Amino acid sequence: MEPLTDAQWTQRFTDCRRSACHLEMRDWYGVDDERARFERFRATGYRDRDAEAEERRHWLDLMRATTRAGVQVRRARIVSEPVTEYIRFEYAGTDLNVESGEDVRWLPRRLASGIALPGNDFWLFDGTSVLFNHFTGDGRSLGQEITDNPDVVRLCTSAFEAVWAAAIPHAEYELV
Repeated sequence: MEPLTDAQWTQRFTDCRRSACHLEMRDWYGVDDERARFERFRATGYRDRDAEAEERRHWLDLMRATTRAGVQVRRARIVSEPVTEYIRFEYAGTDLNVESGEDVRWLPRRLASGIALPGNDFWLFDGTSVLFNHFTGDGRSLGQEITDNPDVVRLCTSAFEAVWAAAIPHAEYELV
C-alpha cells in the first residue's frame, strides 16, 4: 500500500463536488513531511506562519481551490486530554487550515465514547467514497485505502456527523 502522490490527492479534491470530511483520531502522527516543522515547534514552542505557509503551500492552495469551487471541507479531530505535544503542534498550525477554507472542530476523546467509530482516520468524499489513512503504531504513514462500499460509507458518514455535532469549533476550543 503506497501513499498517494500529490497529484493523486489533488485529483481526489478536484473530483469532489459537495463535501470532503476528514476525521482524525490519533494523538500522534509521525509523517515525514511534518518532521522538520514539528522539530522547530519542539525547539521554539511556536510555529512560523510565513515559513509554514510556504512549506504547506500545495495543501493550502488545494484547500483554497476546493472551497472556492463550492466544496465544503470539514476536519474533525478527536483528542485525548491533556493533549500530547503533537496535538499542541497541530493546534498551533490550524489557523492556516482555517484561513485556506477548512472548517475545523475538536472533540475531547472522553466525549466520543458513545460514537461508533471506524478503526482508522479517513476522508469522506461527497458521501460516496471513503479514503482510509493507515498508520504504524508510531504514526508513520502506511498509505491509503479507498472504498465505495455502501456499508462502509454509511458507517463513516454516521461517525463523522456524530463527531461533528459534538465537537467544538477551532476558535472556541482551548487546549487542556
